[in-house]
Amino acid sequence: MKVLMVLTSHDTLGNTGRKTGFWLEELAAPYYAFKDAGAEIVLASPKGGKPPLDPKSNEPDSQTEFTHRFEADAEAMAQLATTVRLDSVSQADFDTVFYPGGHGPLWDLAEDKHSIALIESFIAAGKHVAFVCHAPGVLRHVKTPEGKPLVEGRKVTGFTNTEEEAVGLTDVVPFLVEDELIAKGGIYSKGGDWSSYVVTDGLLITGQNPTSSAATAEQLLKQLAA
Repeated sequence: MKVLMVLTSHDTLGNTGRKTGFWLEELAAPYYAFKDAGAEIVLASPKGGKPPLDPKSNEPDSQTEFTHRFEADAEAMAQLATTVRLDSVSQADFDTVFYPGGHGPLWDLAEDKHSIALIESFIAAGKHVAFVCHAPGVLRHVKTPEGKPLVEGRKVTGFTNTEEEAVGLTDVVPFLVEDELIAKGGIYSKGGDWSSYVVTDGLLITGQNPTSSAATAEQLLKQLAA
């Protein structure tokens, strides 16, 4: 099994003067779910090289057994430092794709033509795709082979408006994930704020927040094994 994981290259949190990027738990927990299942993992990002880590995701209250394991894993850290360019990867080389979140993807991956085309090609090939936390927002321009929004009429979840409000970034982000999924016709649902919640609809798997990272990856593995 070969898994592609797509990370953001965007490091600026709107006009706040603060940094953003990918959320470490949302990479680390799925990474080890896949690795421990025997998968070969490739990390990619729009610019290639080392993607920006959201500094808040590495503060003590955001660290987990998986983030500690990742940072102590020389092989994993070397992979992270040398992600391949997103425009160099092909759906044909992978069994599935997983998008970790963090706020960064709302700026770059949501508008990235290579990301959009890549997700569309996975769906057209009948392969599962998974997104967690803010990453479901990268589906905003993704269409089905018939030209309709991918999320239209599909059950989805993603970072909630109330979770965004809790972190004080409602007026900073380019769009709210919950609102955007609904606007594109998604059948949006959510669990309690900061609780693990995952939704599966056909080939599409979405998780609500960082706490949902491991469960989203496990659900993807379950679907792949079915």
